[in-house]
Amino acid sequence: MSTAAGAGRADGARTTPLRVDAQRNLEHVLRAAREVFGELGYGAPMEDVARRARVGVGTVYRRFPSKDVLVRRIAEEETARLTEQARAALGQEDEPWSALSRFLRTSVASGAGRLLPPQVLRVGSAGSDGPNASGEEARVPQQRVQPVGGELRLVPDDSSAGADDAGAGALLEVVGQLVDRARAAGELRADVSVGDVLLVIATAAPSLPDAAQQAAASARLLDILLEGLRSRPTSASASV
Repeated sequence: MSTAAGAGRADGARTTPLRVDAQRNLEHVLRAAREVFGELGYGAPMEDVARRARVGVGTVYRRFPSKDVLVRRIAEEETARLTEQARAALGQEDEPWSALSRFLRTSVASGAGRLLPPQVLRVGSAGSDGPNASGEEARVPQQRVQPVGGELRLVPDDSSAGADDAGAGALLEVVGQLVDRARAAGELRADVSVGDVLLVIATAAPSLPDAAQQAAASARLLDILLEGLRSRPTSASASV
C-alpha cells in the first residue's frame, strides 16, 4: 500500500481527505518512520521519528495515537510491498530458481529486510512466543509464529487484528510457493524453509551510513547467502 493511497487514514478508521498541510505532514512522518525504523529497528522512540520528519512529536501523536499504531502501519505496508514483489517474481519468471533469486534481490535492494514485520522472523523451535533476539517483544502484528516441520505457521492471538493476519499470511503463502517450486526443481536445499528465505532478506540488508557501501555490501552478502541456499549434488552423483 502506497503512502498516497493510505494518506487519508492513521489507524485504518479515517477515510476523510486531509488538508494539504496535514497530508504533507503525514507523508513526512511515514517517510521518517521508515528511515528511522529501518536504521534503528522498531524499538526506536517516537521522538526520533518526529525529529527526522521535522515536526513536533505532538504532530506524530495526532496522526498515530500510540507507537504501536505507527509501527503496525509501517509493518503492514512493508508486508504488502514484499508480497507484491514475491507475486511479481512468481508470475514473471519461468525458472523456479530465477523467481526465488529475483524476489530476494529485489527485496534486499529495497531495504525490506530492515522493516520486516518481526513475527515472520521468529522461527526458533523453543520460546518462539517470547522476546526476539534483541530482547524486545515482537508485537507487531500481534500474532505468534509456530514452526511446524521446519516451516512457518501463523497462530493468531485472540487480540490480533484480522487484517494483520491476512497480510502476513499472504506473504508467507506466496513466498512458500517460491520455495516449493525451487525445491521441487531440485535447485533449493531440501532443508530450506520459508523462514530461512525471510531471514536471508533480513540478514542481507545491513544499515550502513554510506549508501554506496551499503548497496555493495548487501549485494555481496546476498550472493554468498544465495550460494548457501542452492542444492548441491551428492558425492555419489558428482562422481558419476
